[in-house]
Amino acid sequence: MNWIELVIHTTTAGSDLVSECLMEFGASGTMIEDRADIPDPSKPHGIWEIIDPRLLENMPEDVLVHAWFPPDESFPLLMDRLRARLARMTAEHSDFGSLRMDTRTVSEDSWTEVWKKFYKPFYVGDHLVVKPTWEDFTAAPGDKIIEIDPGMAFGSGTHETTGMCISLLQEIIRGGERVIDVGTGSGILAIAAALLGAGSVLAVDIDPDAVRVASENVRHNHVDSVITVREGDLLKSTDETCDICVTNIISDIIIAFARPLMDHIVPGGLFVCSGIVKERTEEVRTALLEAGFEIIKTVFRGEWVAFLSGRKA
Repeated sequence: MNWIELVIHTTTAGSDLVSECLMEFGASGTMIEDRADIPDPSKPHGIWEIIDPRLLENMPEDVLVHAWFPPDESFPLLMDRLRARLARMTAEHSDFGSLRMDTRTVSEDSWTEVWKKFYKPFYVGDHLVVKPTWEDFTAAPGDKIIEIDPGMAFGSGTHETTGMCISLLQEIIRGGERVIDVGTGSGILAIAAALLGAGSVLAVDIDPDAVRVASENVRHNHVDSVITVREGDLLKSTDETCDICVTNIISDIIIAFARPLMDHIVPGGLFVCSGIVKERTEEVRTALLEAGFEIIKTVFRGEWVAFLSGRKA
């Protein structure tokens, strides 16, 4: 089967919202191609693993958001609606770039494989390694391996926001904690929490495809005795509480559920959040403080920020 591939030219700041927009319009999947996500070849150990430096040299200057749609009779109307939405976004967000749109026809094999060339094993912290299932890697003594096949779910681990969340989890998990991962995507943060010693992890996502991918990754990493993957909206589907909540989504959602999320974190519990572009740091900080959280640590990496905050005891 052939598919229509749309490519939107944007910026790091605009890429997540553009991707969200394309999924809203019915994309079968999206992939963000951003130079900022490619491991730095000058850092052979620590955050990134060594990769072929030619990969970075061949990356486009624009951030490209790829999306794939079936070529049916509704596609022309969808394109008209999408152009109108992108025009509004251009008017509202001066830092989103041109939002130029290109199209081409691709085979099914092309769109399921295209992003894999950018995804190589890498370290997050000293001994936690994220490795795609199709790549070989020789582990050093003490390394813990997270094997991930993201499918079309967000969360390969290469994005700065995912790396910051995992680094913060490494700092705060001591062993036995109850963890909730909101918007689990590929399940990478839930799996990291389990490997770091969490006693139990609830991984929640409203997207059934993400739930399927996360469930497969959890089983593949042999942590299904620790992690429960559930489809639904955490705020509506459960009254469970946790010692640590982690989420890597967009700023607007963090701002909206900061207060109701408090009911799912025990007094003295911790909240790790990212997916926040630097320009919105103060908005999210204000929302967390107004919800009653205490800001413990703020981490910046590239164009992104993560917060470690706590519910007062």
